[in-house]
Amino acid sequence: MTFQEVITNARACIGDKCHACPVCNGRACKNSLPGPGSKGVGDTAIRNYDKWQEVRVNMDTLTAQKPVDTSLELFGKTFRYPFFAGPVGAVTLHYSNKFNDVTYNNTLVSGCAKAGIAAFTGDGIDPGVMTAATAAIAANDGMGVPTVKPWNIDTIRTKMNQCKQSGAFAVAMDVDAAGLPFLKGMNPPAGAKSVEELKAIVEAAEKPFLVKGVMTVRGARKAKEAGAAGIIVSNHGGRVLDQCPATAEVLPEIVEALKGSGMKILVDGGIRTGVDVFKALAMGADAVIIARPFVTAVYGGEEAGIQALVSKLGGELEDTMAMCGAYSLDEIAPDMVRIPKNF
Repeated sequence: MTFQEVITNARACIGDKCHACPVCNGRACKNSLPGPGSKGVGDTAIRNYDKWQEVRVNMDTLTAQKPVDTSLELFGKTFRYPFFAGPVGAVTLHYSNKFNDVTYNNTLVSGCAKAGIAAFTGDGIDPGVMTAATAAIAANDGMGVPTVKPWNIDTIRTKMNQCKQSGAFAVAMDVDAAGLPFLKGMNPPAGAKSVEELKAIVEAAEKPFLVKGVMTVRGARKAKEAGAAGIIVSNHGGRVLDQCPATAEVLPEIVEALKGSGMKILVDGGIRTGVDVFKALAMGADAVIIARPFVTAVYGGEEAGIQALVSKLGGELEDTMAMCGAYSLDEIAPDMVRIPKNF
């Protein structure tokens, strides 16, 4: 199965809000919420995609030819590629009822594990979502990262216990989900977390903890202060705040601020090809997360669809590395990309 076939299949069953576009750039769905679009005018999702396209790769084939090694070691696990599937929730609401959150996460975790990468799983108001997600991760040798919403501390502790029992190699919290409507006005309160609150959450996780939704140097330093093992530079795909900068725009300054700290830096938002993955790594990210295309993959081909997408992305990454003279991830360097001066 090719990814083009996956897209064709997905269009017949993914619902009327997502168009399963050949290039998922945020334009066709724009401000469709519910749906795959982003908040307000839909500017942030579009900007996420566009800014990666402005970055160019520097070809250099005057090198000693070697096999290309795309493998990544992260938190004690080795992965075939330095990219992961992103967490997606409420798939029935945003896409169609072919899947629900339980069956979607089951397919995603299993398919990604078989393809040699890991999936970040979603969370939801229904406690069964986290229960099923962590069970799927346990069934796949811990090859997944449960992503917990910023609930109140008692709810978080309960979910953290499930995460620990799953054997997951890491745990994440998408703190930017504080902007989602169903978290606002909850009692006990949910949403934004202070550094002290985040410290308590990191301690409760007892695993490498990733803070998703960091878009500033200040935020990155707060995550470090709280004891996080890493951050995910993310604006939640533009779904929680309009008029944000693109993740590509803020990544370099965050990388510079955390230099030498030992913290891992992941990034998402508009990354759609293996070339984009290469750009993000050259700009200082340790790995990337890709979400919406994996929805298309699951709806259009289930585990075979995931394999088709992973093969496409991996092949593009491997080819770009070879043509730029990087034969392992460690050899990818900042001078292998050209960032516009007015970026």
